Amino acid sequence: MAGDNAQQVSDWNGAVGEKWAADQERTDQLIKAFGDKVVEVARAAAGESVIDIGCGCGATSLDMANAVGHAGRVVGVDVSAPMLAVARRRAVGMPHLTFVEADASQAELTGPYDVLVSRFGVMFFDDPTAAFAHMRQALAPGGRLAFVCWRTAAENPWAALPAQTARKAAGIDAPAADPHAPGPFAFGDGDRLRAILSESGFERIAIEPFEAPMQIGSSPRSAAEGAVRIGPASRVARDAPEKLPAIIDAIEAALTPHAAEDGAVSLPGQVWIVTAESPG
Repeated sequence: MAGDNAQQVSDWNGAVGEKWAADQERTDQLIKAFGDKVVEVARAAAGESVIDIGCGCGATSLDMANAVGHAGRVVGVDVSAPMLAVARRRAVGMPHLTFVEADASQAELTGPYDVLVSRFGVMFFDDPTAAFAHMRQALAPGGRLAFVCWRTAAENPWAALPAQTARKAAGIDAPAADPHAPGPFAFGDGDRLRAILSESGFERIAIEPFEAPMQIGSSPRSAAEGAVRIGPASRVARDAPEKLPAIIDAIEAALTPHAAEDGAVSLPGQVWIVTAESPG
């Protein structure tokens, strides 16, 4: 049985999930290149069945539903009711696409599926090995796994720079965090990720680096305001709300040197593109 993910469930059904739901269009555009890449490597074909883990507001589920057509089926699974409400609105008129509010590491997953896919949705399990072993059982023999996850925070300045700046502005010391703790960068260590997938029963594991620019704002100010809504800096802002104006000003100043001539701020996003198979 996978670990207790109660804290993650609480977060994604509270302010975190509500902000992600409200910012769906901006967020989908921000990480579009990574979603497109995982859709490409998933190789979903007409008539296949797909389960999308941590589907959020449904962008990847919609792409998968278009790939498999009405002869196939897609099920998106997420713990966040606010985000699933957005996903369901986007899926009106697509009867072969459904959404389920559940913790995929423990819930009964109505397989077998040909493909298990995820866009940044599998890094939050308390016990990732048990979670992947459980999810693998929903795949048909020889079924395919394809997901994208962030590499380390240090390799992703779009997140690290605002977070470091926010902590300094708020007078908060950087925590001695466990880099493997559930969270966006939990799978930054590719060797550890390979071991997790191998121990959970997957075969033919491939973990490849991929990079794409992320336009985090049309100006340093808009980038700073976005950073305190979603991402690591937003947690600092929640912990020190009285410092919010100072935090935004500091992030804006830190991002200004990265602005292009038109003012837009882009920073690289570094991810792993992961594929594997369930034993045949």
